[in-house]
Amino acid sequence: MKRYLPDWLENAIFYQIYPQSYYDTNADGIGDLPGITQKLDYVQSLGCNAIWLNPCFESPFQDAGYDISDFYKVASRYGTNADLKRLFAQARRRGIRVVLDLVAGHTSIEHPWFKESSRPERNKYSDWFIWTSDWITNGYPAVRTIGGYAQRNAQFMINFFYSQPALNYGFIDPSAPWQMPIDAPGPRAVRAELKKIMRFWLDMGCDGFRVDCAPACIKAQTREKMFASQNDLWQDVHDMLSREYPESVLVAEWFNPAQAVEAGFHVDFPRDNGVDMGLDHVIGRHHTNSCKTYFAKSGDGDACRFFDAYFQQEPALKGRGYVAFYTGNHDNYRMSLGKDKRMQEMVFAMVLTLPGVPFIYYGDEIGMRYLDVPTKEGGYTRTGCRTPMQWSAKRNAGFSDAPAKSLYLPIDPRADRPTVAAQEDDPLSLLNTVRALTSLRRNSKALSARGEFRALHLRACAYPLVYLRRWRHERYIIALNPCRDAAKVSLETKAVYGSRRADADEMSDGIRLERLNGFGADITRRGSKLIVEMRGCSYGIFRA
Repeated sequence: MKRYLPDWLENAIFYQIYPQSYYDTNADGIGDLPGITQKLDYVQSLGCNAIWLNPCFESPFQDAGYDISDFYKVASRYGTNADLKRLFAQARRRGIRVVLDLVAGHTSIEHPWFKESSRPERNKYSDWFIWTSDWITNGYPAVRTIGGYAQRNAQFMINFFYSQPALNYGFIDPSAPWQMPIDAPGPRAVRAELKKIMRFWLDMGCDGFRVDCAPACIKAQTREKMFASQNDLWQDVHDMLSREYPESVLVAEWFNPAQAVEAGFHVDFPRDNGVDMGLDHVIGRHHTNSCKTYFAKSGDGDACRFFDAYFQQEPALKGRGYVAFYTGNHDNYRMSLGKDKRMQEMVFAMVLTLPGVPFIYYGDEIGMRYLDVPTKEGGYTRTGCRTPMQWSAKRNAGFSDAPAKSLYLPIDPRADRPTVAAQEDDPLSLLNTVRALTSLRRNSKALSARGEFRALHLRACAYPLVYLRRWRHERYIIALNPCRDAAKVSLETKAVYGSRRADADEMSDGIRLERLNGFGADITRRGSKLIVEMRGCSYGIFRA
């Protein structure tokens, strides 16, 4: 079947919402779906036209909702299925798509399917999970198994925590009797159930799914084989969506965009532990200073690692899918860590001017901080990036009317904590800078997901980073200098204008390009050169 790529992705800007931390409407200290619905006008004002919603299904919350006990029911702490349906409808009225987080590879140990599968007697669900041949047989190095938990004479395979038993999509290379091939009855039933779950929420109004741990569903003897063996499953899902829901989107947590797109996804995230694209090292989403990031005033970072990997992947993506560039997410330290306002603006300037699909993590748009707080629901070091959204100077930063001790997580206690209200009317605030950048992107074909990208100045361990975005006669030059030292480079006009000599010849010596956004940066025409002059810690977006 012909592959499909939803048209709306070309201009999509996603906003990731962690539901328990966004806005609480019933004063129980936990964010809820009616709260997200109430804040849709804010999401729209931010310039985002799509939402990725972290898991909101029934769960014992041993991993913050990534351990699901009912795929067809909204967790009561968030509301009801009717609340989620209303969120879909209200978002669509505002031109906002909503993508749900789909945990395809495992359930909770509290799920009825797993409880039945754990029984010693054969039943419908016996082969829905992966069990070894007996209680003493372990898995092998590529997988982990848990023994002694159930009455069944076997150990069960897990995907992450002990409480997340792996669903059985089969093995691409079974080597033991307990390893079923992908076309065995159990794996076929699980696959059918996955598509049933997707249809249930798509029929209710959702616009697609971000799939958790997407390359780990079908198992293999090694991690490398496993990641390369998912096409049979996800191309099957892709074909179903293309026939029945052609506007829906599949976003992968795969960390290898070319591989994910080949498997049937439309969007994937680059990350250090995947194809070694190094976006985390470029932006600097790290708790320590052990990693030399490009967005650091010290000026000893290197953006080449990321862009070299991107250039290698890009040919496989053309017309088939996109890379997702993100400010942060629920598994990373906050983007603001170690960065002042100017540096954060530069991160947004890059994320919102690169090709592909940008994702903004809630709170990053106001510079929310990473907090050193005790672990909650399996968050551990990730917990500090999941704290409540800071709306105003009101009680609990406007997040909830509950007593402070009842909040899902504590609010940033500092008096200067950033809030939406404090930044709303300040034209120079981070929030309004982000709005200006999203507006620029959404009104430009050159800055869209499909616009041409060309590096103009990209050198190992060198500053600044300068690149071109182009669509036909529309061109933008983006220049970024996070280093504290001033920088100056010259560009050939033909690198920007190509064979369109008329455009270049119209510019007189000494004429500056129009800067649409940024500070401390200028580009001036001198003969056949464009001279980029940048102060320390500066950036500029120029119409060329």
